[in-house]
Amino acid sequence: MRWVLATSLLSSAVWASTHIVHEKRDSAPTGFAHLGSAPDDQILNLRINLAMGNQAGLEAALQEASSPTSPTFREWLAKEQVESFAAPTVETVQAVTEWLTSFNITSTPITPAGDWIKFDIPVSTANQLLQAEFSIFNHTESGQTSVRTLAYSIPSDLQAHVKVVHPTTSFNGPLRGRSPITAISAARFTPEFEKRAAVNCNATITPACLQTLYSIPTTQVSSSTKSSIGVAAFSGQNANTKDLATFLKDFRPDLPSTTTFTTELFDSATNSQTGSQAGVEANLDIQYTVGLVNGIPAVFEDIGSKTQDGADDGFLDSINDLLAQSSPPLVFSTSYGFDVESDLSLSLTVAYCNAIMQLTARGVSVTFASGDGGVASTPGVQCTGKPFPPTFPTCPYVTLVGSTENVPEIGAGLTAGGFSNYFPQQSWQADAVNAYIAKLGTTYAGLYNASGRAYPDVSAQGERVEIVVDGSTGLVAGTSCSSPIFSSVIALLNDELLTAGQSPLGFLNPWIYANPQAFNDITSGNNPGCGTQGFSASEGWDPVTGMGSPNYAAMRTAAGL
Repeated sequence: MRWVLATSLLSSAVWASTHIVHEKRDSAPTGFAHLGSAPDDQILNLRINLAMGNQAGLEAALQEASSPTSPTFREWLAKEQVESFAAPTVETVQAVTEWLTSFNITSTPITPAGDWIKFDIPVSTANQLLQAEFSIFNHTESGQTSVRTLAYSIPSDLQAHVKVVHPTTSFNGPLRGRSPITAISAARFTPEFEKRAAVNCNATITPACLQTLYSIPTTQVSSSTKSSIGVAAFSGQNANTKDLATFLKDFRPDLPSTTTFTTELFDSATNSQTGSQAGVEANLDIQYTVGLVNGIPAVFEDIGSKTQDGADDGFLDSINDLLAQSSPPLVFSTSYGFDVESDLSLSLTVAYCNAIMQLTARGVSVTFASGDGGVASTPGVQCTGKPFPPTFPTCPYVTLVGSTENVPEIGAGLTAGGFSNYFPQQSWQADAVNAYIAKLGTTYAGLYNASGRAYPDVSAQGERVEIVVDGSTGLVAGTSCSSPIFSSVIALLNDELLTAGQSPLGFLNPWIYANPQAFNDITSGNNPGCGTQGFSASEGWDPVTGMGSPNYAAMRTAAGL
């Protein structure tokens, strides 16, 4: 449905006279070259995030539902309740409508709550509307061009109503998956059950290794299970059903051969089933969810190239797509990211995080791979002699998953771990994180934000993980192995909770930090980067392994089962 736009009594000239700068940056980030002004007639697909009508109320409701000591613990909100908090006020809608109408612009809401709107206008109109200078910038490494501005302004009367307009001042290169493939062998093999059970888990990680290491149950769930799990896909990554069947035959022959996943396509995605187009990242995410959750429904949420969210590159689309669903997956894992936190502007990151908040308030657990560059966040980031760049995203409503390796486990050196510059330390992690900072003393003083949201929150195996791609087996590494593995544990716990008539785990982080005994504490390992040895794992929370890896039996007890 479209907004009905009332004719404004205010002219564009009056609006223009009251503009003040809403966002500004001094220059384009390193790696971007200015090519010149954007053509006046080039069409921009603009989005505006409107202020929620009652964001404080939503935050308070989520805090009550997620705090283990609250009398309303795990009483998650219904879709309609969340939307009532998130919907902008009549005043906000009217003010923004009048402004846009004065430029003959008609907008369309793109979320059920109406807190995001969109419209298409030429560069010439955008420059007038926002008192901006939109230009073409080239990302030198990829050759990808984009239209951005270094600053934009909005009427002073709209400052409280408009959170962000984009794409404007946020620059980012191509979105990247977080699972570098280590090796794919040319040979196929089908180990006998006895051999599979006896596999050397220090040489290769398989579902059997994880089931043993984390005490993950192997019994198939009921066909009437209410649990569910989803994984995100971007960058044209395809999850191949034939490869999944091969993987299950080799590593989970106890599951029915028909066990598979459903696909939801957005933004012109296709999920091609041509073997040669099978994606390493997509196959990994599906094989280590379907291969571990024992029949719990799994959803492959495929975001195509025609994204609707500008600089968010599909991340916001993926959350908005779930918010629009009456029953989204109860666990949602993402193994992709930008290189560093600052690749997305603060305002856009906060807006994205607020969308995730809405989803977690409905009882959905949102997990993310923390990144694979140690304290540099992503391999290739140049930061020697500079402060450690935080990863993306550091949103406190996301559970960030780092990696371990070996048996017994140690922290994997690739894990992106550290402290956000965008979000403050959260109350639910303060005691655990401050204990680590106290032990750290003056080490790396000035290289990290000690008052920032700390991550990762948890960890799981992320080295030498066996997958199947285009009929061949091979090993992959990265925190993108760890996120689906940890997420699968949560989905299995949700199955037990829902079967027992209880609510799902939902927003995990307050519960995680309140129950350190539910995780295997990893006390060895470090995450080098930026010309340093990085942080070290230690007793309790640390920036390499978080609170530790899953201990299913202990987590089950902590969940009230």
